[in-house]
Amino acid sequence: MTVADAARAPKAPGIHPGLPFHPLSIAVLTISDTRTEETDTSGGLLADRLQASGHRLAARAIVADEVDAIRARIRAWADDPGIDVILTTGGTGFAPRDVTPEAVRPLLAREMDGFPVVFHQASQATVGVSTLQSRALAGQIGETFIFCVPGSTGACRDAWDLVLALEFDSRFKPCSLVGQVPRYRGVCA
Repeated sequence: MTVADAARAPKAPGIHPGLPFHPLSIAVLTISDTRTEETDTSGGLLADRLQASGHRLAARAIVADEVDAIRARIRAWADDPGIDVILTTGGTGFAPRDVTPEAVRPLLAREMDGFPVVFHQASQATVGVSTLQSRALAGQIGETFIFCVPGSTGACRDAWDLVLALEFDSRFKPCSLVGQVPRYRGVCA
């Protein structure tokens, strides 16, 4: 292989440190009938991880497992031009009060079919076949992206560390979600 061939050869997917990092504004919504600000370890983990990665915590809230409450908060954030991404934690299982997918899916203009697949693959390494009990979901509401993950702290750790941290890093190649955020279109090609 010549030097020119090597330069044209595809690079392995990953973070390319020579590229600029473009931070996202991310809101975190915990969906729970029982969690409080003091006991919300899952939302706390997501907020801590996103900020440690260089992103901005745009907002954080807790709402009950009620379709109308979930939709109201998500619609308000999706309409806010200062929020690029919404992360939800909780309400994605099979308990009778778990209604996050039912609340969110009708709001989606586009569903990100690959996210649940990749999340389940990553999660299987830590929880085995128990990952089947998650109804993780992602998509786009208008120009805002939303990712709905389970309410356990371990699931949030898997989602952030194994999937979202890379997907939200503009230096990840061959491409990252950042290039689809309106304010970064053309910058992160």
